[in-house]
Amino acid sequence: MSYTKSRRSTEILLVEDNRADALLVQEALKTCDPSPHLSMVEDGDLALAFLRRQGHYANAPRPDLILLNLRMPHKDGLEVLAEIKQDLRLRCIPVLIFTSSVSPDDIKRSYALQANAYIVKPTELDRFIAIIQEIEHFWGTVVSLFSEQGSLFPEDA
Repeated sequence: MSYTKSRRSTEILLVEDNRADALLVQEALKTCDPSPHLSMVEDGDLALAFLRRQGHYANAPRPDLILLNLRMPHKDGLEVLAEIKQDLRLRCIPVLIFTSSVSPDDIKRSYALQANAYIVKPTELDRFIAIIQEIEHFWGTVVSLFSEQGSLFPEDA
């Protein structure tokens, strides 16, 4: 008996204020098959508005996965993570911390707030791209993600 997972394009929300890193993530994901759909916001307030489909983001896609930087203007990544994990409608979305911080305190606090992974951004271009591709491969093909079609909240469908 074999199991074949149907492969659809993964919805990813990137929360990143560094434009160069955001563009690198975008370019790395273009090489994946199928290429995931990437939405990007540059701060924590916008991330929460996107996730809650407020204002300009009323028709935003529900992400399957969130890549979240820690150091950002307005609300930082730890504040955003805490709000996501406290929100019953959002808490099942995997959140991967993707940051340049190697601080043991940041790592500990991220996991205490229920981050699904803590990934330090590589400084080498090839490794940066490879990490993004590995993230997409694992979360897009290996893991069974909760989708909106299976929402706990029928009114969200």
